[in-house]
Amino acid sequence: MSDSEPLTARESGTIGIIEARTGKAFVMKKGQSLKLINTHGAQVIDFFAFALDVDLRPLAPPTRQFLSMQHTRSGNLRLSPRSGSKLFSNLRKPLFTIDEDTSPGVHDTLVPACDPERYRQLGVQGHHASCAENLQIALEEHGYSFPKDLTPAPLNLWMNVPVKEDGALAFVQPVSREGDYVVLRAEENCLAVCSACPQDITPVNGYSQKPSDCHFEII
Repeated sequence: MSDSEPLTARESGTIGIIEARTGKAFVMKKGQSLKLINTHGAQVIDFFAFALDVDLRPLAPPTRQFLSMQHTRSGNLRLSPRSGSKLFSNLRKPLFTIDEDTSPGVHDTLVPACDPERYRQLGVQGHHASCAENLQIALEEHGYSFPKDLTPAPLNLWMNVPVKEDGALAFVQPVSREGDYVVLRAEENCLAVCSACPQDITPVNGYSQKPSDCHFEII
């Protein structure tokens, strides 16, 4: 299997790495599960998903489906999904179910993927890797596409964004621990994309502000 080929059901049992600051795409067949491991304990993974047809091709408008955080919050009546929660699409259909979560269960559904403009606003000069860019790279490597100006809000696994009593938000380090993992089971054929968030200016990836590798297993 070359690095340019998407992982599919025939590679079940594959264990691999999502390198810090990069993304990886997975073609998931209905019933297949993806285990994402927070190897070092404080790394956020931006998780995106897009429904595929029976031939593993993306659905076209108006039936195009992608993971939607606003529909996931509404469908679960929770700000943050937990073990047993379903992850819904923009058409209110479940794309994944969280079958297992060994972490304290703190994840974010409010914050959009980091992008070049976010880093410019934070004072970065020149290029800085971002989750929005990682998404596009991963999609393009596997022959898929999605409008760059319509990047869906991801499920930010292990991202800790507490909501204060006055409604204010804060970015603080994750409460996940080394080796914590989540298992996501596909409810439909999907293309899943994971980005090991490159954020190194705010404490999103821990107060050390050093993005780290994560691991995955297709089960």
